[in-house]
Formats: sequence, structure tokens, C-alpha cells
Amino acid sequence: MDKNFQEEFTQITKFEPPLYKQRYQFVKDLVEKYKPKKVADLGCADCSLLWMLKFCSCIEVLAGLDICANIMKEKMHTLSPLPVDYLQPSERSLTVTLHHGSVAHKDPCMLGFDLVTCIELIEHLEESELKKFPEVVFGFMAPQIVVISTPNSEFNALLPGVKLYRHPDHKFEWSQAQFQSWALETARCYDYSVEFTGVGQPPTGMEKIGFCTQIGVFVRKYPQTGESVQSEKPTEAVYKTVFKAVYPSLKDEKYLQHAVIREVIFTAQIIKHRLMSKREEYSNDPERKSKSQPSMDCFSDYLEKLVVEKNMEPFVTGNEVYIPLTTIFSFPKVNRLCGTFEKLCKLIAGKVTLSSDGSAVMFNIEHENEEN
Repeated sequence: MDKNFQEEFTQITKFEPPLYKQRYQFVKDLVEKYKPKKVADLGCADCSLLWMLKFCSCIEVLAGLDICANIMKEKMHTLSPLPVDYLQPSERSLTVTLHHGSVAHKDPCMLGFDLVTCIELIEHLEESELKKFPEVVFGFMAPQIVVISTPNSEFNALLPGVKLYRHPDHKFEWSQAQFQSWALETARCYDYSVEFTGVGQPPTGMEKIGFCTQIGVFVRKYPQTGESVQSEKPTEAVYKTVFKAVYPSLKDEKYLQHAVIREVIFTAQIIKHRLMSKREEYSNDPERKSKSQPSMDCFSDYLEKLVVEKNMEPFVTGNEVYIPLTTIFSFPKVNRLCGTFEKLCKLIAGKVTLSSDGSAVMFNIEHENEEN
């Protein structure tokens, strides 16, 4: 490398976005491409990647593993459900679990994952751990996809202050050839294919140096049989669970019922409001009944369309307003939540005031008028 050319780029210390964000974004893009339901992050450290992945709608199970429990415990609260998660439960289920343990050990809790990520992990492993690592991840866990990122030692010449390794805990840092040799041999042994890429672009004219972070994406060639998993399954757990969070989900009937009741009452209240407003307008100006006046309210337009097409008009009798359940069920959100009209009736039974025959939501406007 030309000395002057090298010195010109020794000030390259920052990437935009920062390198760790580029690594996380790479994983997120992979998740969006393959839609895995179960994802494990080995060497999860402060749980930053897990926090990002919990917002991916396809993921239903997230697990983290790290040898340092204290680092996980400092940030694990960020993986807990927020109040809004209970107010507006997701349609998917989500369970997040953190384990304390070594990637050199096998534990049945790590079986069944679709995607396993090892971001800046292997360079922290002792030689004995690195030897066991492929058998644990590719042989025992055997996910469909494994992503491994590690520093590219050839890029270190462009990083000021780096004399040997980028971090004092690194046990080694590989060149592109070393990483690819290890990855190809690992893929061959466990029937995976592997593609190489990275994040952190080198300067123009220095492409041979490669990415600052090199990445291998391993994809399993053949489906793993249940028998092979069971034959290697250890009889005892070796990891210690330090955190577990189960997010509220509409797949849980308790949360689904709350959501349906809330949506039914909300929808019925709006229909009642529109009905009473028009009733008041007509009583004040009888000529309005014969006039054709376009509505500026899209909700009202939708309601009127339902009434005309399906003859499901809400009605008032004395001090009572009746909103047919068939009308409420026709609204997209209620329909999507319940799936069937029978399910709607079952979920709101005894929870919402209905007419004597159970066909409509009923409101008593006499009490409302007294309060007003």
C-alpha cells in the first residue's frame, strides 16, 4: 500500500450511520427478507439488537444469550412490555427470554430457532470455546439461517490507535481469507451454504481491504429431522434464565375480549352520536328530510351505505337507542378482531348492555340527558 495513500485515510474513525447500527440494520433487513418466527442472539450483551428486533412483526420468540449476566441485567428492562402494549395488544404473540451461559455449551432451550445471530462474538471466544462453537450452533441448534459478523483485521491499518486488536477482550481478529476459510469449512461440515458480505465500506481505491466488519450468512441446505434433534438433546438445562417477558397478545382470549369490547362500545357510541345528531337536525328543520345533502363525514358515509345496502338501520325507541350488532360487525376493525359474528356475540356476552333478544347494543339516553 502506498504510504501517502495510507496516511490520507488513517483518520477514518467514524462511519455514518455508526458501524454497530449498520450491523443491526443488516440483521433487521435479513429478518424482513426471511420472516423468521424465532430468533436467538448469541452474545447479546446489552440487548440492543434484541430491542430492535422486538418491533419486527414476524417474530414471535426472541432469545438472548451472554456469558456476562450483569451486562444483560443492566438493560433487560428495555425488553419489558410498556403500558401501551397492554392498552393496544398486538395481533401476534411475543415472548422474550434472556439466558446466562456460554456458546460452548448445549442447552435444549436453544432448539427450534429459525435465525441465530452472532454479531461481533467469535473474536471474544477462547480457542477451546471456538472449537466447540460450530458443533453447538450448526450441529446442535441447527437453525435455518446463521449470521456471523467479526472484525476484518485488514481494515485495522485505517483505524488510528489500533496496534493489535480493536478491543482488549478480543482473542483474535481474522483477515478476509482466514474468516472465509473457517466459514467455508464449517458450512461444509454441517451442510450449510455461506455467502460473504459486510458493513463499513472501505475508501474508494482500497476495495481490496474489504469491509470494516465482515459478515457470513449461512443457510442450511437440508431440513433438519426431528429425530436428529432429539438424539442430541441434552437431558439437563445448563443455562440460567435471567429474564422472561410475555407480551399481551390478541391471541390470548383475555386480551382479545377486552379489545373487542372496547371497539364495539367505541363503534356503537359513534353510530349513536351520528344518529342523534341527524335526529336533532331533522326535528329542527323538517325540510331537511327531503333534501339531498352530501355528507362530509366518511364514517357517516360508510354507515349510510350499510343502512341502504343491508337494511341494518340503528333506531330509537323512547329513551333507548339500539345499534344492531350486525351493523357493528360490518365495520372492518370489529370484523378483523372477531372473525365471525358468533365469536363477536360470545366475547361481548354479559359485558355489553344488549337488547332483550341480544341482537343490538342498547343505550339509555335518559340518563345521559339528566347528566347533561
